[in-house]
Amino acid sequence: MTIDNNTIDKLAKLSSLQIDESKKEILGQELGQIVGFVENLNEIDVSSVEATFTTISGGQPLREDIPHKDEQEVEAIMANAPKSEDGYFIVPAIIE
Repeated sequence: MTIDNNTIDKLAKLSSLQIDESKKEILGQELGQIVGFVENLNEIDVSSVEATFTTISGGQPLREDIPHKDEQEVEAIMANAPKSEDGYFIVPAIIE
């Protein structure tokens, strides 16, 4: 599959990355190879393979779900966010 510059520009915008013009061609080739590999996986016949949801015998161990809010933890996390407000991340709109 060929990834063109328009697709790379859209991916750059969605991921908030700046991609140098000189690297777009190489990036397009590499992304095309990745997509091609994933497309090859669709050709594998798995109809005789039983679905596996967990590799842990006896199922997934559960824990009690107790919500808590540690203000110091929230502040430490929000200190690394480019934009935040009232304990929430502010992100650019991606739906056009």
